[in-house]
Amino acid sequence: MTKRTMALVAALCLVFIDIARADNVKIGFINSMTGSEAPVGENLTNGVTLALEDLAKAGIKVDLVKEDDTGKPQVSMSAMEKLATRDKVAGLVGPYTAACGNAIARVAEKYKVPLVVPVAAKDEITQQGLKWVFRPGAISYDYAEIVIEMATALDKPKTMAIINENTDFGISVARGAKAVAAKKGIQIVFEEAYYKGSPDYRATLSKIKATNPDLVFMVSYVADAILLMRQSREVGLRPKAFLGAGAGFSVAQFAQEQAISNYVFSSTQWTQDAKWPGAKDFGKRYEAKFGKQPTYHAAAAYEAMMIMAETAVKAGGDREKLREALRAGKWNGIWGEVKFADYDNFTNQNKHQMLVEQIQNGRHETVYPPQQAAKKPIYPFPGWK
Repeated sequence: MTKRTMALVAALCLVFIDIARADNVKIGFINSMTGSEAPVGENLTNGVTLALEDLAKAGIKVDLVKEDDTGKPQVSMSAMEKLATRDKVAGLVGPYTAACGNAIARVAEKYKVPLVVPVAAKDEITQQGLKWVFRPGAISYDYAEIVIEMATALDKPKTMAIINENTDFGISVARGAKAVAAKKGIQIVFEEAYYKGSPDYRATLSKIKATNPDLVFMVSYVADAILLMRQSREVGLRPKAFLGAGAGFSVAQFAQEQAISNYVFSSTQWTQDAKWPGAKDFGKRYEAKFGKQPTYHAAAAYEAMMIMAETAVKAGGDREKLREALRAGKWNGIWGEVKFADYDNFTNQNKHQMLVEQIQNGRHETVYPPQQAAKKPIYPFPGWK
C-alpha cells in the first residue's frame, strides 16, 4: 500500500468516525423521579423512553444523562449546573414542575445550554427574555381559558369558586382563571390558595358549598386532587361542573378513583384522541408498554426529546448552533405544530392548542373543542352515587 493510499484510507476513516459521532449526542434530562410529584414524573420518564426507541430506529443514539430533582427547585438547579459543566450535555429536557422549571431557566441561560421545558406552565419561564430557554407547551393562562371556555359553550355559568395550591403553577393558573372569568362575566364568589399536602380540606370545601357556585375550578397535583374530590363528596359539594387545570386531574391515578373522579373536566395539552400526526399510535404504544393511558406529560416529554435530539445531531452537538436551530425550526408531530416564537411578552414560546378531557367510566375522554372531541361532554355534573 502506497503512502498516498494509506493517507486516503486514514482520511476516510476520520470521515466515517465523524459521521458516527454526528449520530450520537449527549442530552440531559431532569425530572421528578422520586418525591411527591413522582406519579406525574413517571409519565415524563416513560415518554422519553419511547422517544429514545424512535430515535434509535432513526439511527440517532442518545447518551442520556438523567437527574432526579425530587420536585425541589434547589435540587433541580444543582442538577442543571452539573449537566452543564461536568457532563457537558449539548442540550437539556425538563424539568416537570413549574417551580423547578422557573428555577433552572436562568441557570441554563448562565451556562448557555439550550433547555426545552416540556410542560412546566408558569408564565414567567418564557417571560424573562431568555435566549436559551424554549417551551413547546402552553402557558398557565391557557389551562384556565380552554376549560372555562368549554363551560360557557355548554351553559351560562354565573359564578365560580377557585381553590388552588400555593405553588408557582397553582398561583399562576388561578390568576389566569380570574382573568378569564372577568372576560366571560363570571363572578368569583370564593378564592383560596392552600398549602399542598394538607390532610383535610373539608372546612374550605364547606365554605365553597355555602357560596353555591356554578363552577368549581381547581389547581392541584395528584395527591391533593384525589383528596379534594373525596372530601367534596363528603361535604356534598355539587356544582354544575368541577373543572381541573391539568396536572393531578389528568393522570391515571386520579381517573382510577371512579367514585370521586367521574365527570370531572380537566384542561390538558394532549390526548391520544387528538388529530395530530401519530397521536393515536403513540397512545396505543404507550398503553401496550406501560399498561395505562398516557398523560399529556408523557407526550410532551416525548416530543421535547425528539425535537432536542434530532436538532442537536444536525447541529453536531454545538450548543450555539443548536440554539439557533431550535429558534428557526418548525415541527409537526404528536404534539401538533411546534414553532418557537416571540409574542406579547413571551420569548421562544410555542402557541399550543389546548384540549379538555372528562373522566367517563374511569377513562379520560376528549370532549372539547368539538373538532378534536371523541365523546360528548356530560354536563351538568349528575351528582354523587
